[in-house]
Amino acid sequence: MPELPDVELYLSALRPRVVGRAVERVRVSSPFFVRTFDPPLASIEGKVIHTLTRVGKRLVWALDADLFLVVHLMIAGRLRWKEKGAAIPAKVGLAAFDFSDATLLFTEAGSRKQASMHLVRGAQAVAAMDPGGAEIFAMSPAQFAAALRSGNHTLKRSLTDPHLFSGIGNAYSDEILHAAQLSPVKLTHALSDDEIARLFDATRSVLQYWLRLLQEETGDAFPEKVTAFRPGMAVHGRYGKPCPRCGAPIQRIVYARNESNYCAACQTGGRLLADRALSRLLRDDWPKTLEDLERARRR
Repeated sequence: MPELPDVELYLSALRPRVVGRAVERVRVSSPFFVRTFDPPLASIEGKVIHTLTRVGKRLVWALDADLFLVVHLMIAGRLRWKEKGAAIPAKVGLAAFDFSDATLLFTEAGSRKQASMHLVRGAQAVAAMDPGGAEIFAMSPAQFAAALRSGNHTLKRSLTDPHLFSGIGNAYSDEILHAAQLSPVKLTHALSDDEIARLFDATRSVLQYWLRLLQEETGDAFPEKVTAFRPGMAVHGRYGKPCPRCGAPIQRIVYARNESNYCAACQTGGRLLADRALSRLLRDDWPKTLEDLERARRR
């Protein structure tokens, strides 16, 4: 799922290309993509785009006549900048906005069509769609601590809760927790003041690093490879590979359609974490430490 650094990358690429320009034509191929009917999406044809902003992981377009487009790409949604009149891809295409010299394509891989577009009137309607999570770069350390301690949940859940923090998802939460050397399943009420301070610094530094790196890699081009799995990541998507800090193999917990990647040596004191289904299946055979895991592999 595109998260804060990825959405900001899209915004940086879109602004010089579409702000101040009118949408000439709208084409929609997926009936599931557009979630509103009043005003109709065709009403943005001929309207000028004034600003592009971000609300959490959503892209917000402000147009003439107090109209706002709110786009949530979800897990597999992506944007493509193509030549004018480019065809909407048959299998992954959702919609297209035609401009005077180019076309913006909305695509989504996979069979689960979760990406969405809402067209609403007025800034209040946009605000009603905001989950309310705070922007990490606008928070003080005290505000960050208060948000974490407002409930008692695992760090992984808290960091990815859009009602607490804006724009952080599965991938960057893994990277943040590795940088802070904290377990993804540690409960927020069990955190010391020093651990919260470390997590605050890690959250800001990891997001800032990827914001800068993605912008530098893309330059003036339109981003074509927005992905949750990048070679430079420390733990996310690197199951079984060596931790860049200590060399121990990266571990994972799989749950639902997501997974949490971590280094047991750096983050959990060498203890292996088990997802509920796997620990129930293996019971007493589940290795509890890295040493147990190595012994099991040698059998």
